[in-house]
Amino acid sequence: MAAERANNAHPLILRTLNIISGQTERDRAQRNAMVAFSVRCTSALILYATQIILARWMGGYEYGIYVFVWTWVIILGGISHLGLGLAAIRLAPMYREIGDFNHLRGLMRGVRLMAVAGGTITMMIGLVATWLIQDRLEDHYILPIYLGLLCIPLFTLAEVQDGIGRSQGWMSVGLIPPYVLRPFLLLASMIAAHEYGMDMLAATAAGAAVLATWCAGFVQTYLVNANLRSEIPAGPRAYDFTAWLKTSLPFLLIIACELLLQNTDILVISRFLTPTDVGIYFAAAKTMALIMFVHYAVGSAVAHRFSALHARGDHEGLRNVFKDAVNWTFWPSLAGAIVILSFSKPILSLFGPQFTSGYPVMWILIVGFLFRSAMGPAEHLLNMLGQQVLCAKVLSAAAVLNLALNFALVPKWGLVGAACATSLSLIAVALLNYIVVWQRLGIRIAIWHNLPIARG
Repeated sequence: MAAERANNAHPLILRTLNIISGQTERDRAQRNAMVAFSVRCTSALILYATQIILARWMGGYEYGIYVFVWTWVIILGGISHLGLGLAAIRLAPMYREIGDFNHLRGLMRGVRLMAVAGGTITMMIGLVATWLIQDRLEDHYILPIYLGLLCIPLFTLAEVQDGIGRSQGWMSVGLIPPYVLRPFLLLASMIAAHEYGMDMLAATAAGAAVLATWCAGFVQTYLVNANLRSEIPAGPRAYDFTAWLKTSLPFLLIIACELLLQNTDILVISRFLTPTDVGIYFAAAKTMALIMFVHYAVGSAVAHRFSALHARGDHEGLRNVFKDAVNWTFWPSLAGAIVILSFSKPILSLFGPQFTSGYPVMWILIVGFLFRSAMGPAEHLLNMLGQQVLCAKVLSAAAVLNLALNFALVPKWGLVGAACATSLSLIAVALLNYIVVWQRLGIRIAIWHNLPIARG
């Protein structure tokens, strides 16, 4: 029996070693997916520990205020770069394929300068707007909002450098600073503040977020510059800002709609319910959303391959890569969902006794998350193959639906209404992506088309 188990394990061991050391494109894609997933898992552990500690130390009310402020940082920082991070993922592999290193070098510098400029302008507008309306804000919100806005320039830069790292296959360089170093520094700063006896308020957490965001941004910039010097030959830079913006602006709409899909529930809950309710919902929703790290990891690993295969005209290779991507996305997501739901109440109780009231939210959201995972990284496929306008239309429709459903359901059903609205919107975007990819690209993306019974 032991010999039989060893023989069965032998091919798995060989396959794992091939993924780690192999040089084929498929091996590199799987290796990049493993790196991205490992980084996001590490990030999730640090972030989760941080959120638990913050909720325990700050209490539901102050924690809810911090969640509200950081949600706005994510939204404003996510749109301030004008979609240039995704544009880099699409354009950089194309420049490499055709040997246009002048434009490649220009792209690597130009998109980052534009991101910092966009983030700084957004920050200044936000600071002025907050100053003008601060008399209408509760005192507990004012200082956290001012501090949160200071995060935006470096948050924006990190988003674009994440795209640069993914476009070149530098997964650790692009992902570790924003997704591991930043939350680690936030956690370390809050522990230090607690040890020095500072009040555990939303303003304290926002100040720690400023320190963490700027330090991680500078480290990431140094690492990206070092990789650019070592892997891209020196030479003149050519800038084509018009073409880059023409490519990126549909991505901007996609990013904005994606951010609304992810955060509308939080914003609407903050409008109708209390900061404590915001904190409870955030803890439940982000716990369940851990499975979406798989979706992100796989998309990060294969997006640049979609672009490169499309540039070569290798349509069969493209279909095979996406089929792999769907399998890599859905089955680990399903396994993760089963594990999380099995321990959901004990997990929520770590935040505090009141947070277990978010338990029903997790069961509702899982339906939408798994349905989206069943379609694989469909948005990445559309974006990298020049279908970003269609992708933007799909996400726009889903974002509008999400907004309408949240405003309709939250006042009546509270946290359960927000979860229903978000889950229904995720199902809608998954079905629309399925239809669009099949009609435009002739690829059946759903996981059930990969099952043996479907292939037979």
